[in-house]
Amino acid sequence: VKKARTQECYDKRLWPRMDLSRRKSLTPPMLSGVVRRQPRALDLSWTGVSKKQLMWLLNRLQGLQELVLSGCSWLSVSALGSAPLPALRLLDLRWIEDVKDSQLRELLLPPPDTKPGQTESRGRLQGVAELRLAGLELTDASLRLLLRHAPQLSALDLSHCAHVGDPSVHLLTAPTSPLRETLVHLNLAGCHRLTDHCLPLFRRCPRLRRLDLRSCRQLSPEACARLAAAGPPGPFRCPEEKLLLKDS
Repeated sequence: VKKARTQECYDKRLWPRMDLSRRKSLTPPMLSGVVRRQPRALDLSWTGVSKKQLMWLLNRLQGLQELVLSGCSWLSVSALGSAPLPALRLLDLRWIEDVKDSQLRELLLPPPDTKPGQTESRGRLQGVAELRLAGLELTDASLRLLLRHAPQLSALDLSHCAHVGDPSVHLLTAPTSPLRETLVHLNLAGCHRLTDHCLPLFRRCPRLRRLDLRSCRQLSPEACARLAAAGPPGPFRCPEEKLLLKDS
């Protein structure tokens, strides 16, 4: 009976999600417990996880689909640059300090030993559908890499990214952008460089169902209301000012 209970405790069907967030230190028994349970979603946000620990985990969690690392150090998160992530669909990197274009480039570009023709040649995050980058110091150079190496994104969070402005929206919605056809949720809240001039560009995204423009100081409520009425295509509803939602 005791053996059966132990096997049940580690049955991965009982542990689809594991939350270790806000723990200052992660002990070896904690990490071993995560690997035994093989969760599909793992939250390590605001923890003291080290690069060595994260590498150890990722090499043993090949079925991981969702990984939350918001608030961790870049030194730790840089482990993603050399870790296999074949099943990953959601990656949360919000509010990681000192992440700029050069760091994001390390994560997006294909591994240096990738040979031409291999499926990884488009980058490590090619299968990711949701990417959260709120509060990072990325520029349009990073967005260009995203378009090339993360072409299947349906949800993108760029909220409170200080360098995101009208040219960024031009990039995301350009005829050559794969995200123009795939984006369903786009969060640009707190991007203070956005102006009313960029709003008509969102009509180029036919699948868009949620557009968050709250706290964008240069966007007028009137212009947002006009976009909501027109939609891309069909009207949105606005439960809050500058938050545009469309029912499926």
